[in-house]
Amino acid sequence: MTTRTQSTFVPPIPEAKRWIEGVNFPADRPLINLSQAAPADPPPAPLRQAMAEALTQADTHLYGPVLGLLHLRETLAADWSRHYQAQVAPAQVGITSGCNQAFAASISAICGESDEVIVPTPWYFNHKMWLDMAGVRSVALPVETDLLPSVEKAATLITDKTRAIVLVSPNNPTGVEYPAALLQAFFDLARDHGILMIVDETYRDFDSRSGAPHGLLQHDGWDKTLIQLYSFSKSYRLTGHRVGAIITDPALLFEIEKFLDTVTICPTALGQKAAAWGIENLSDWVAQQRAEILDRRDAIREYFAPLAAKGWRLLGSGAYFAYVEHPFAQSSAEIAPKLVQEASVLILPATMFVPADDPSGAQQFRVAYANTDRAGIAEVCRRLAQLNW
Repeated sequence: MTTRTQSTFVPPIPEAKRWIEGVNFPADRPLINLSQAAPADPPPAPLRQAMAEALTQADTHLYGPVLGLLHLRETLAADWSRHYQAQVAPAQVGITSGCNQAFAASISAICGESDEVIVPTPWYFNHKMWLDMAGVRSVALPVETDLLPSVEKAATLITDKTRAIVLVSPNNPTGVEYPAALLQAFFDLARDHGILMIVDETYRDFDSRSGAPHGLLQHDGWDKTLIQLYSFSKSYRLTGHRVGAIITDPALLFEIEKFLDTVTICPTALGQKAAAWGIENLSDWVAQQRAEILDRRDAIREYFAPLAAKGWRLLGSGAYFAYVEHPFAQSSAEIAPKLVQEASVLILPATMFVPADDPSGAQQFRVAYANTDRAGIAEVCRRLAQLNW
């Protein structure tokens, strides 16, 4: 018998970390780890102080509402309303223990055994893993040469078992930002076919565009078609506190509440209070973090020329990510561990982001630059350009 967990693949981040275990990196060539899209630094000092004060409050240590503290739901609803120039009510907001749980809860609430969900590839690996473990069939939608999915191709994949289309923007793993018109077209497709559109906006706060990235919430009845997912981990460096959100129809949140009550009962109160404080007080700090991340995106583009001269291609970049194509005959899955040994660089092979029969994975890598800087990016490009394989 094969269990649900056995039916899916090994999580890529722990797998990649095994490649560096026991490796002694030269003093003049330390490891540059570009594998994980999460900030390694703690929250800013003012937020840590607010969290310390929250620890003195009795309710921080107790069970709370399954769908999250009302204050955070109200604060996020107000922030969402401002950002998207729409009306979002607290009843349309649910708080989860991280954005991965937001996705898992949503899928559990809308899908049954052997249902189908359309997922553009390259995909976010944890989305694929949960679909496998939930007994839901992932229907791959390979992106076009611009790394954007085709609405027309998606339409041909819809069957009577299709329950949703999943999009991530800015995208993990490619970094590309989905144009508002494309998101609108997918929304129309989902609404017209009576299915749901899940949009993971974990990296929303690092979008290079000013203002709202789309106008989907301005439609009457938007919450009957749209499920938005969000993470506080990246924007406020709350990775270890696991706070995410779902924005959708209150009737669907009623079903999602059953999943959350069974899995975690409630999100951590400390993390929720920190998230609310961050929304209310850290807008300028978040804007500075956004500017820094966008500068790293620009650095990738600026320093890529020596790699391009060696046959590498920069396919996409944005938010925390760059997606690149290498010129070597070997698969990226074979090359990635060699890069650790011979260049002291850790990046993820694209085989971790596509189906096993998709040849593009062997030629591509995801580069996550959340925990480096301009100098680190320049050094990575220099090291990769020196490879004579």
